[in-house]
Amino acid sequence: MSTHINAKNGDIAEVVLMPGDPLRAKFVAEQFLEDAACYNEVRGMYGFTGTYKGKRVSVQGSGMGIPSFLIYATELLTEYGVKKILRIGTCGAISDKVQVRDVILGISANTTSAINRTRFAGYDFAPTADFGLLQTAYQIACEHGLQEKTHVAPILSTDEFYGHDEGLNAMYANYGVLGVEMEAAGLYTVAAQHNAKALAILTVSDHLLTGEATNAEERQKTFTDMMHIALETAIAE
Repeated sequence: MSTHINAKNGDIAEVVLMPGDPLRAKFVAEQFLEDAACYNEVRGMYGFTGTYKGKRVSVQGSGMGIPSFLIYATELLTEYGVKKILRIGTCGAISDKVQVRDVILGISANTTSAINRTRFAGYDFAPTADFGLLQTAYQIACEHGLQEKTHVAPILSTDEFYGHDEGLNAMYANYGVLGVEMEAAGLYTVAAQHNAKALAILTVSDHLLTGEATNAEERQKTFTDMMHIALETAIAE
């Protein structure tokens, strides 16, 4: 049993979907998984395991930000034999190439966080998605008729939700970055460290250029395109 996940060996599947919001984890388990059982309630960070189309899948909340995400992802990878992690989260659009409710598959994650500079003795590391998961997710999106609203692009993981520099957003957008969020750079780094596969699948919840935004209930319950892409990718061989 790990420090922050109150699960026994075998309770967690080899593939885990990780939303930041634990209530989104509960929603996914209740709406999409069969025979879902809760294996974790420590600190209110729900985790569930069930089946999707006959294959075991877990969903685990991570909290917000790279430090919180790394706690849960590290324990999943080192204590419970997890092999694949799919982040299902939200992001803010920083480019006019995307619209609210579009889906972004993060091919790489730039970051304003110093966590990798600390980890790599002041040098840079390029946090990158697993190509196989990325390719599968995009193919599934196309098969479901979502190719017009699904984008494969770099994203930006920031430590700041409030006070984030809008000029920084514009600079990154000029280099092809489409959205900003708070966890993917940590996911890609820890997956690389433990020889696991990872992909961030993100729904655009608000647009930082136009001001359009979704509400909290929509973010928790209605981003089903992302959830379908993630679940189908999770069970693909």
